[in-house]
Amino acid sequence: MMKRMKTVLLACTLVAAAGAGAQEATLRKNLGERVPQLQKIDEVSKTPIAGLYEIRVNGTEIYYADAEGNYLVQGNLIDTRQRRNLTEERVDKLSAISFDALPFKDAFTIVRGNGKRKLAVFEDPNCGYCKRFERDLQKVDNVTIYMFLYPILSADSTDKSKAIWCAKDKGKAWQDWMVRDKPIVAATCDTAAIERNVEVGHKHKINGTPTLIFSDGTRVPGAITAVQVEKYLTDAKI
Repeated sequence: MMKRMKTVLLACTLVAAAGAGAQEATLRKNLGERVPQLQKIDEVSKTPIAGLYEIRVNGTEIYYADAEGNYLVQGNLIDTRQRRNLTEERVDKLSAISFDALPFKDAFTIVRGNGKRKLAVFEDPNCGYCKRFERDLQKVDNVTIYMFLYPILSADSTDKSKAIWCAKDKGKAWQDWMVRDKPIVAATCDTAAIERNVEVGHKHKINGTPTLIFSDGTRVPGAITAVQVEKYLTDAKI
């Protein structure tokens, strides 16, 4: 009897899987034909709403569609009972970067206090928001900051980044410029690390500066306050 029940359950599972595969194929076909930019869909998955599917493209872009792909929705899916933005949570998860996988050899460090807490930052020396962030970051203690020079605003950003990277004391040169408005002293050396940082940033779709990455993989774009940095550092250790 038990053997027969297991056979029936297996058959039902196979039928359900086949149905899901056919459904996904229909969505991929219809959306690919009707919306050319969706020809390369990364993933199709169910949502908590019956008949509504998540369509993921370009790594982290999220859309929603009905079972036939007749309707396409771009926007946030909100769970009103739990007061959760499901779309935002999904994008945050997809955007997370493995902290330990970052190429730390292409960054320089600034250590404050015991340096036990870890933070990586991608910044452009010509970014005004970065300067504001750096000045507030001075209030954060007991942290090791891995600074990735990420010149994406102008050619001058690249020139400044190379000079800072080639400075005898990179951390001092960086903070002299960002915090104390002291001019950058020209210097030359092997600056291939700067190019690699730009490649890494493009790979992970870091489109603005500053972008912060905490030890738990949480990515935070924008110039947040020292108080907010403290909260993220604390949460990353939980």
